[in-house]
Amino acid sequence: MERRCTITPRDLEWMLCDETAEPKALSLSLLEDITHSFSDEQRIGSGGFVVVYMGKLENRIVAVKKMSNTYMHEKEFQQEVECLMMVKHKNIVRFLGYCADTQGSVERYKGKFVMADVQERLLCFEYLPRGSLHEYITDTSYGLQWRDRYQIITGICQGLHHLHQNKIVHLDLKPANILLDDNFVPKIADFGLSKYFAEMQSQVITSRGGTFGYMAPEFCNHTEITYRHSYRLDIYSLGVIIIEILTGKKGYHAVDNVVKSWSNMLEKSQSNVQLDQVRVCAEIGIECVDFNPQKRPDTQHIISRLDETETMGGYIKTGMVTSQQVNNFRDIHDIPPRKIF
Repeated sequence: MERRCTITPRDLEWMLCDETAEPKALSLSLLEDITHSFSDEQRIGSGGFVVVYMGKLENRIVAVKKMSNTYMHEKEFQQEVECLMMVKHKNIVRFLGYCADTQGSVERYKGKFVMADVQERLLCFEYLPRGSLHEYITDTSYGLQWRDRYQIITGICQGLHHLHQNKIVHLDLKPANILLDDNFVPKIADFGLSKYFAEMQSQVITSRGGTFGYMAPEFCNHTEITYRHSYRLDIYSLGVIIIEILTGKKGYHAVDNVVKSWSNMLEKSQSNVQLDQVRVCAEIGIECVDFNPQKRPDTQHIISRLDETETMGGYIKTGMVTSQQVNNFRDIHDIPPRKIF
């Protein structure tokens, strides 16, 4: 029988340096070692049924996501691993590996000693020290400059487009699930509710999850949603996020008011270009939160609009995917061409 190679801390550090490295199965002992046995000192966050720890390697740091109540959330764990194994993109958090460990443990139950299975389910990711976008949501009077906000908007759109191309719907897109690297490059994270649809285009989403305030109306009122229309749920969440990045608040904001709020906050040498970018982003955000799912743009339309802002003066070069590179998206979702205004 072939023996599986055990990953060491040095191997994990090498994987961080090699962007082509594939995620690996990681041992529980490795993750215990780099988190100091999941000590409170290494704890960097928590939410729902997970706790996140800092894992210290010789020269680098990783994030280790440890799940509790694993029997109840085994399906979510498997879904998350499946989705993460399929995607690799600069605007999606880098997935390094997983641990699915089950060991027998003798426990006292009703006065007797019984053998019980103890499950450990963990995920390992790149560590992003700036935390989540949620911590940077402010109005125009302070906080991030437009250059950074624009980069974040375009990056989120890029990452979401990559997911939809791979037939993955995130279903819990929100600022807390978008992490930022040192250069404010956004990375979509937390795929616990995400779904991969393969070729089953008639499959219906039955389970409900997500976060109120970012969930599309049709997802809240238990409307039956098929694969072909499911990506519009993410588009609604995207619109809420774009509006928050622009204004610091959820809800409807007139485009002219958004532009006006930025008019005195931009770099003078680039103000005309930047105001056009603000206007386009505001229009996209409002289109995305349309109550009618059929009227929401797809990621191809959004990227095409943002392509236009890239040619307004060559202000920011983000390495964006162009509209020509995403034409096959229509074929995936059977979407007719729509006019770019």
